[in-house]
Amino acid sequence: MMTHLPRTILATLALALASGAAHAFDVTDTQGKRHRLADYRGKWVVVNFWATWCAPCIKEIPEIAEFQKAHAPDRAVVIGIAMDVDNPEKTRQFAQKVGHAYPLVLEDAATEKQFGKVKGLPTTIIFDPAGKRAFDRAGTVTRKSLEEATTARPKG
Repeated sequence: MMTHLPRTILATLALALASGAAHAFDVTDTQGKRHRLADYRGKWVVVNFWATWCAPCIKEIPEIAEFQKAHAPDRAVVIGIAMDVDNPEKTRQFAQKVGHAYPLVLEDAATEKQFGKVKGLPTTIIFDPAGKRAFDRAGTVTRKSLEEATTARPKG
């Protein structure tokens, strides 16, 4: 039984290290541009999940667009993922109407598989310049809260 102890400890350590590792993603926006976390090394990456029927989501979109305008492409990248895409063209038009001035991805089974199930809307995930998940919030964000979250020193 003692011979299994080191293997168990190694497995536990591997799981612990993996949980802090980068959560790679690879999505394509409505313009056909591919966005991969690995391509944005050295930059903060903000991923915001929203829906057309979500009033708090709509309220925060202009704030996120202001953040993006001030910090992209040199310091940060912003990607919006629309969660209600029964009619992709209507979703694109709606996004444009409410000021969604950053890459728009339409949610599908592949995005859910990569990011996991979103528990509430809006939800924002921020990856630090090393590609580690640094911020995960259900609820609205503002330009100021995004700036505060992306000026924090990356963990580790």
